[in-house]
Amino acid sequence: MTVKVSNLFTDTGPQILAAVTGTLVAASDGMSFGWTSPMVPYLLSDKTHIYTTEKQAEWLETISLIGAFCGLPFTIYFVDKIGRKKSLLLAAVVVLLNWIAIGLANRIEYVFVARFFAGMAGDMSFVAAPMYIAEIADSKIRGFLSSIIYIMMLIGLLLVYCLGPYAPFYTIPIVGCILSGVQLLVYSFQPESPYYLLYKNRYDEAKESLKRLRATNADLDKELQEINTGIERQKLEKGRPQDLFLIPSNRKAIVIMTVLNGGQHMASISVMYMNLHPILNAAGSIYLNNNITAIVFALIMLFASMFACFTIDKFGRKVILIVSSFLSALCLLALAVYFHLQYMKYDVSAVSWIPIVSVLIYAGAFKYGLGLVPIVITAEIFPAKMKAIGMTVADVMFVIGGIISIQFYQILHKYGMHIPFYLFTSCAFAVVLYSAVCIPETKGKSLEEIQLMLKGEKPQDEKQNRIC
Repeated sequence: MTVKVSNLFTDTGPQILAAVTGTLVAASDGMSFGWTSPMVPYLLSDKTHIYTTEKQAEWLETISLIGAFCGLPFTIYFVDKIGRKKSLLLAAVVVLLNWIAIGLANRIEYVFVARFFAGMAGDMSFVAAPMYIAEIADSKIRGFLSSIIYIMMLIGLLLVYCLGPYAPFYTIPIVGCILSGVQLLVYSFQPESPYYLLYKNRYDEAKESLKRLRATNADLDKELQEINTGIERQKLEKGRPQDLFLIPSNRKAIVIMTVLNGGQHMASISVMYMNLHPILNAAGSIYLNNNITAIVFALIMLFASMFACFTIDKFGRKVILIVSSFLSALCLLALAVYFHLQYMKYDVSAVSWIPIVSVLIYAGAFKYGLGLVPIVITAEIFPAKMKAIGMTVADVMFVIGGIISIQFYQILHKYGMHIPFYLFTSCAFAVVLYSAVCIPETKGKSLEEIQLMLKGEKPQDEKQNRIC
């Protein structure tokens, strides 16, 4: 099914408002994720007001991912216990306190604690928000709305890259507090997911929620009945954690998300976010200021995500994912070869533009597909009974991939910057192969249809629907 952009916003205004206000916490998370790139040079400089060693600076990158890992049990509990909406509001409160702590910190230990809890909040937001959006959205706009969370994250990243090198230390925390405050004020008035309310047998509340989310009242009862039918069927299925691996359809879903979520990080995105300034410094380019390059990097990612939002429901998830992963791999390969030649003492000054061009093309290629499609698919392929557990386990893979990629980079780049980038190149090409062979196409399908497809109950008459 092809969705025209001109029809994209027809009768979907309330859904867009709920999705945008619900994902403001992702902008704060993007700021937290990219914070180390411009701020670590300040913390290690003579101008710092917080004494920091190089070892402590390295742990600033990892501590937020450790926090995300430790926050997984809380995420599983809260998204089902208090709901998707309240989980996002809770994450916004934690993020607000995190930025207050960083802004007032005078010791590095306080920053560690703040970033640890920021990781926990980020984990909850990146599980609850995709669940919420997938459950409130029309199928024609679900891919677009699910992409908003990454746009928000990139806006946060862009803010950090713009403010970090030029503004006082406390500026970024102030902006983070403002974003969190706006979410708490505005999103509090948005409806809860009708899926969640029906799952909790709160029919009247679910109907009122759906009424607010749809611009017209046409077929509300029919849509509620379709949702309820799917939920009732899925309630008959077991919801134990081990069923992620014992039930074939769940096992297919978790394997797909393991590859995609881990593949994002092993294609170097966390390393780029957190170490972009040091990587550009190591490249030694004379063509463009590194701070400006970082800002352009974030801008390209932002525009690529926005473009993907408008095309993901037209071209589909699979094609975009394959093209994006392939182009990202080529850019990483160019970086690896450049750093290898530099390591071998070749004069690379005449081609020092290669790292800048590679990084900027990588920004657009990665974020158009590999950096955006996985979170869209994650919210689509788990049944209601397993959604919280499945998405949280998928998030585990995301966090573990981030920790591993950062540790590989920190260890291997000491023996030559080319070594980790060869590794990241290989992983990106592996994602290309897996996507081509094993990823299903979920474009235009309802959540119920996707579950039937994963179970093999949908006719497999199209090559793009093949699932390993």
